[in-house]
Amino acid sequence: MVRSKKHKFSKELIEISDFAKSISHPARLYIIKLLAERNECICGEIVKVTPLSQATVSQHLKELRKIGIIIGRIEGVKSCYCLDKKKLNYYTGKLIKYFKNK
Repeated sequence: MVRSKKHKFSKELIEISDFAKSISHPARLYIIKLLAERNECICGEIVKVTPLSQATVSQHLKELRKIGIIIGRIEGVKSCYCLDKKKLNYYTGKLIKYFKNK
């Protein structure tokens, strides 16, 4: 059985790694860009402008929500999402700082 050694790295590096993993798919980067261009977007609108199914888009949104760079709220039967620019800037700042210091 393979055991993860992730815990042997610093908390900061694990945090940066988790962020990088969450944005490591082209669909997620596209969704982030789309939400940056609009203040908010309904999941169905995201599905319309991507070549992905609703289930796939929902899975990508779930990963972005998990790291905290997007915020979702339910309005009736629709799920509305927006970018948490403060949180995105936090993570990108940490990533840039990590590589500048090395």
